[in-house]
Amino acid sequence: MTAYVFPGQGSQFRGMGFDLYQRSAPAKAMFDRANDILGFEITKIMFEGSDDELKQTDVTQPAIFLHSVILASTLGHFDAGMVAGHSLGEFSALVASGALSFEDGLRLVSKRAQAMQRACELAPSAMAAVLALADAEIEAICAQITADGEVVVAANYNCPGQVVISGSVNGVNLACEKMKTAGAKRALLLPVGGAFHSPLMEPARAELAAAIENTEFGQPRCPVYQNVNAQPSVNIAAIKQNLVLQLTAPVRWTQSVQGMVADGATHFVECGPGKVLQGLVKKIAPQAEVSGVVF
Repeated sequence: MTAYVFPGQGSQFRGMGFDLYQRSAPAKAMFDRANDILGFEITKIMFEGSDDELKQTDVTQPAIFLHSVILASTLGHFDAGMVAGHSLGEFSALVASGALSFEDGLRLVSKRAQAMQRACELAPSAMAAVLALADAEIEAICAQITADGEVVVAANYNCPGQVVISGSVNGVNLACEKMKTAGAKRALLLPVGGAFHSPLMEPARAELAAAIENTEFGQPRCPVYQNVNAQPSVNIAAIKQNLVLQLTAPVRWTQSVQGMVADGATHFVECGPGKVLQGLVKKIAPQAEVSGVVF
């Protein structure tokens, strides 16, 4: 069975989508439609913008969504047995599976990005990747620091031996030191705009919840494995609720891939910019076939 997976923030690169725009009339039409919906030329930033411009959350998220969804549209018959997306990628997965229209998905991603950007600006915050330390030990250190008055949590369970933590600048820095002392191979600050998938994203939840509630969702053609609980869902109410919870809850990517394998996935196809998820899947399920969509 084939599982299609969709990347999240961090997989962007300058020039992303340009080949699609040049070589496919339907893809060009979708990009042009996106410019109209967003009210600015995101294609210009994607194709010609600087790395710093592409790193802005309110640009990065719709840019990766566009690349992923438009690339999926070039496949013609979308034959996924199941889908999943890493953080932002969950919206791409929902569009590809038919649960959201392209236009509504883009509007939601844009609102989500803007709300998250505003939340980032309310307090200094950070994220860091922790390598080669047990999940339980990471969680215990985060809980201790949070109990002492800072904010830091496990935000992304990316693969065995790789967890991203998220929270206040002081909390993350303190956690990095404690985790290195506890035996982590590395604890590296990431070049991101804020503390995604942490309680510091709480200010964005109400805005995203209202936008999701006012958006029409349809029945997905295949199960969607959601970040919040790593469980498959085709229930629209549950899907919508989990999209909101995802803002402040960890991305359970390791558990999602393990669940897809247990439910019959033998081939994972990454659909979007970069190869980040292909690398993670190989570490989580080395027995699975892994590839990307080539246009």
